[in-house]
Amino acid sequence: MMVIILESAPPRLRGRLAIWLLEVRAGVYLGEFNRKVREYIWDQVVQGIEGGNAVIAWRDPHNEAGFNFETVGTNRRLPVEFDGVRLVEFTPEVALPQETR
Repeated sequence: MMVIILESAPPRLRGRLAIWLLEVRAGVYLGEFNRKVREYIWDQVVQGIEGGNAVIAWRDPHNEAGFNFETVGTNRRLPVEFDGVRLVEFTPEVALPQETR
């Protein structure tokens, strides 16, 4: 099984994903495909994401966690490798300057 989650994605990309996957919530897509088709679908996301961001997660029996994931686009959550395990690192929020009165 694989899950793709889109944020701020263009409507044409969402429509394209709806051809292959079931959209169970806005921007959340589910499906069951082999590696080759999964990579093709993800390539479509990477090419069409524009200013949005996305994550894909899939079952991976060769990984200790039992799943793997990739991301594309700007997001505070970044995948990092730590002792052979993929984790998610949060980047600090950028503080906006205070308005002067």
